[in-house]
Amino acid sequence: MTPKHTFRTATPADAPVIAALVESAYRGDASRAGWTTEADFLHGRRTDVAEIEELLAGEGGRFVLFERDGAVAASCYIERQGPVCYFGMFSVHPPFQGAGIGRLMIGEVERIAREEWACERVEMTVIDIRDELIAWYERRGYARTGRTKPFPYGDERFGIPQRDDLRFEYLVKELRA
Repeated sequence: MTPKHTFRTATPADAPVIAALVESAYRGDASRAGWTTEADFLHGRRTDVAEIEELLAGEGGRFVLFERDGAVAASCYIERQGPVCYFGMFSVHPPFQGAGIGRLMIGEVERIAREEWACERVEMTVIDIRDELIAWYERRGYARTGRTKPFPYGDERFGIPQRDDLRFEYLVKELRA
């Protein structure tokens, strides 16, 4: 039997689940079960419940949740920034990575951006040494822009860097009406 999946917008009650999911996808030994781990070059936390609650309370953004058989298996944060839909904090539970959930999530984000928000494009930032991850996004129509922004060294909210050459690169996908 095929697992049943649904999408929904997160509520404040979902903050602990989202924080745990993001941590499991990016940090620590648990993240090594998937391929999105940053544990080799960033230690410390990726997020916490307070940050998720702050984003949930903000204007213009929301967390989109993917539920599989009633359990949250993936999440992402999207925010309308004029004609742009910013896409970030994308997390798939490590044991489910590689099962097509990421493609479904991106499809839902692009649908929201295009149909609900009338955005012209989706934009994200990715740590530029993440070649495999960037290639995955490129296969889904995202393009490297060459635009970068510095990694916030010294701000442990983003983790504790284990190397000194980290920066974010913007990826963008133009949406067709």
